[in-house]
Amino acid sequence: MRTLARRLVLLALLSLPIGAAAQQPSGQAPAATPAGEADPGVRPVRLIDRDEIRVSRVELQPGAVRRVHAHDDVEYHVWAPVSGSLEITIGNEPPKAAAPGQAFFMKKGTPHGFRNTGTTPAAVFEIFVKKSTANASTISEEDVERLLASLATSSDAAR
Repeated sequence: MRTLARRLVLLALLSLPIGAAAQQPSGQAPAATPAGEADPGVRPVRLIDRDEIRVSRVELQPGAVRRVHAHDDVEYHVWAPVSGSLEITIGNEPPKAAAPGQAFFMKKGTPHGFRNTGTTPAAVFEIFVKKSTANASTISEEDVERLLASLATSSDAAR
């Protein structure tokens, strides 16, 4: 399952135009999630929202909790920690520690929530596949790991 999640991350990001994951069209700032949707100390920023994919970076202040919720408007959801100490709860499973570079895969409608367990801010990428038409099995796990590492590096350098 972890390999599939990593392949989906890479597949989703490879389907974007070069640089799309890091930029918006000229003169536009990333759109924040509507008021009231985020929990206190949780700041989601939508980076891409297209017919086939949505990518968000979620920043969490120390101790912040994103309540349990589900996404019924997507086929798949990949949750990939970028920095900090995080914990995720998926379905009825007990909470799991989530380290930068890991990826967690969920199907449509899977209840999940997460929290920053550390004393410094944390961040996570959420990649939502809305319409899938490609075969994720053609992507290697090494490609996904390199991509996740480069996202974490470029995201830290931007601060």
